[in-house]
Amino acid sequence: MKAEIAIVGAGYVGVPLAQVFANAGRSVVLVDVQADRIAQLNRGESYIEDVSSKELKRHVDDGRISATTDYDLLREVEAILIALPTPLSEQREPDLSIVLSATTEIALRLQKGQLVVLESTTYPGTTRERVKPLLEESGLTAGTDFHLAFSPERVDPGREDWTTQNTPKVVGGLTEECTKRAIELYGSAVEEIVPVSSPEAAELTKLL
Repeated sequence: MKAEIAIVGAGYVGVPLAQVFANAGRSVVLVDVQADRIAQLNRGESYIEDVSSKELKRHVDDGRISATTDYDLLREVEAILIALPTPLSEQREPDLSIVLSATTEIALRLQKGQLVVLESTTYPGTTRERVKPLLEESGLTAGTDFHLAFSPERVDPGREDWTTQNTPKVVGGLTEECTKRAIELYGSAVEEIVPVSSPEAAELTKLL
């Protein structure tokens, strides 16, 4: 089964998100640099407390969830979601190096019409001022050739009352069409979508 959605980052945000999309009948590929994680996921073994191995294995066996270290698979999907860590530096600022390095890899494979959504926790302005220029090194223009949005992850590991599926999903796109595309994507799997006016507005909601 060809994946429709790629999630870059197979951690405590990416894996539950993949499960939610798979539950909704979408096919997802998780992309991560850690080969041991990829092997575990492809065996249907979960290392994330909010995702049971039984559920994961069912989706893996059905072809709805797969995992790879190969960024080239990004060329074939409709949407690329970036769910990578932004650890705080000694100055208490998010370290964007992992996200920006992955964004450079995405830019090398970006296709016309694709949707890219940043989910990583960061400061207002990151999507427009840091991610957008890197993606546009592909020669494609954000908001015209491809869609770009920010939608903050709001995972609280271990919570059973508020999960990835029922926590309201804030979405802010670079343009109205970008927002619309992101709403369509998340709306296929998440119960409540909250559109906001811009990526900066969405980035600020996470900080608040």
